[in-house]
Amino acid sequence: MPRLSEVIAALDALWPPERAEQWDAVGTVCGDPDAEVTRVLFAVDPVQEIADEAVELGAELLVTHHPLYLRGTTTVAASHFKGRVVHTLIKQDIALHVAHTNADTADPGVSDALAGALDLRVVRPLLPDPSDPAGRRGLGRICELDHPLTLREFAARAAERLPAVAQGVRTAGDPEATVRTVAVSGGSGDSLFDVVRAAGVDAFLTADLRHHPASEAVQHSLPDSPLGLVDAAHWATEQPWCEQAAAQLDEISDRHGWDLRVHVSKTVTDPWSTHHPSGAPN
Repeated sequence: MPRLSEVIAALDALWPPERAEQWDAVGTVCGDPDAEVTRVLFAVDPVQEIADEAVELGAELLVTHHPLYLRGTTTVAASHFKGRVVHTLIKQDIALHVAHTNADTADPGVSDALAGALDLRVVRPLLPDPSDPAGRRGLGRICELDHPLTLREFAARAAERLPAVAQGVRTAGDPEATVRTVAVSGGSGDSLFDVVRAAGVDAFLTADLRHHPASEAVQHSLPDSPLGLVDAAHWATEQPWCEQAAAQLDEISDRHGWDLRVHVSKTVTDPWSTHHPSGAPN
């Protein structure tokens, strides 16, 4: 069985921590480098439900996309929910490792997994990493559909293919507009509108779109180059990465003869629990 330090070295080769944004908090949060690892659990959020799942599974390593302590802390006391997560993991000898923005821009990265879930052909990064001479790394992806769809049909595909959450999938723009090219970015993407417009795509699929940026993006694109917006839940757009990441670690395990058991959490940790359509019934 590999030691934790060996598995972490393999994960850092996939998602080098130095490629994370300066504001980010990636890497190993807790864990004994010399401990043996037999089971690994991948999840989006390092919340208590996921820590408990790792315990029940018998995992020695939990890998999450979102950081537990993004803005730092001065305590891991169990009187706080984040501290309880740390206590749960340490008591059960479970390590926690985070790959966040370094996984967003990787090749393949979070947006490649999102594109794959929707059967989109990746053409290039939306916002290329200037340090990558091959031009494959970067934030978001520009994609092509296998055949044209209306915006309504494309949103329906996203709703069908992505994990089910309370929010569902929202759209902005003409529902009958033709969509041939799409920009995708897992997680919050409304900071990318300028880049999306410059790319000249028909639609942009991301999450957490706020009122003013979304309204301005739609109005800015009218009438000559209408841009359809597809807003899925943050968790739903990033969960496909867990499957992709687990497959990558599986391949590394096979290559090294580690015989790791790699699992992906199916627990929905999207914070929204119900959805009520607004307006009086017809």
